[in-house]
Amino acid sequence: MSDLFSPLQLGAVTAPNRVFMAPLTRCRAGESHIPDELMAEYYAQRASAGLLIAEATMAMGGNSAFWKEPGIYSDAHVAGWQKVTSAVHAAGGRIFLQVWHGGRACHPALNGGRQPVGPSPIAITGDEVHTPEGKQPYVVPRVIADEEIPEIVAGFRSAAENAKAAGFDGIEVHCANGYLLDQFLRDGTNRREGAYGGSRENRARLLFEVLTACCAVWGSDRVGLRISPLNSYNDIIDSDPIGLASWLAGRLNDFNLAYLHVMRADFFGKQTGDVMTPIRENYRGTLIGNMGYTADEADVAIQHGKLDAVAFGIAFLANPDLPARFKAKAPLNTPDPATFYTPGPAGYTDYPALTSL
Repeated sequence: MSDLFSPLQLGAVTAPNRVFMAPLTRCRAGESHIPDELMAEYYAQRASAGLLIAEATMAMGGNSAFWKEPGIYSDAHVAGWQKVTSAVHAAGGRIFLQVWHGGRACHPALNGGRQPVGPSPIAITGDEVHTPEGKQPYVVPRVIADEEIPEIVAGFRSAAENAKAAGFDGIEVHCANGYLLDQFLRDGTNRREGAYGGSRENRARLLFEVLTACCAVWGSDRVGLRISPLNSYNDIIDSDPIGLASWLAGRLNDFNLAYLHVMRADFFGKQTGDVMTPIRENYRGTLIGNMGYTADEADVAIQHGKLDAVAFGIAFLANPDLPARFKAKAPLNTPDPATFYTPGPAGYTDYPALTSL
């Protein structure tokens, strides 16, 4: 019987345990969006994870949503990420890069005045974005024309190629949390007609084209996907999230991915329900759960075959040796939210490991 500490085959990659690190935006790449030695240290500290999934990284330039998030669209970005992958591999770890486009969650103040793009002209409401000039309201996105879609797909393909050149072990396509691919997928943000709107198949068309392009670069056994059917983050919703998740899980079998990574809940509690059970029933590949799992709940879910692994976010942020702590049932460090997105090592690389306590 498998448990949290059993090895797991993820396509072409073997994970030594099933305690994965979820992608966590930390805004340490600076205004150049280039990873540096501090980021390399951060990820290497956490190399005991079964798999590290690096933070949301811009597939294409001019699409910043977090001001100081990393990119993977230039030679300088590749060189920066090579520092990270080399450090992780030297520490015995495995790392995938999450490739991402913010869509309507981007802002002109972060992108030289460039208007963000989206599937429909619907702005994010109820929140504001952090910019160098302070918090500002989101703006109405420019609608992407059907003839522009190949540029988006090509951008993801180029990001996949660059991630390979940077030494990653694979990539995770980001289709969650109200960013571009998720905006196309869910009917609350996709009100368009034509080939990329209307039916579920049409709304998922961009995602499937991106997956096809990335799999052509890496092979499907080194490509994962993250989705969040219930999450209303970035003011997004679907009229039938359980139905969408069930349908999508079945369609994804065609891709033979390394894994499907599912955020099971809503940050804000607006939408509730069990998406994991129908996804498990319809998806035949490796399934990773995420959001609010304790070590004990994760272990039981894996033992009962409900999941294959669990990705931990904030717990890994504050505990670089999380698998060892779970195994020893040791106390966990308390994360400091005040330093989640601030520059420098404080609250980033200075959380103590068990051996230093």
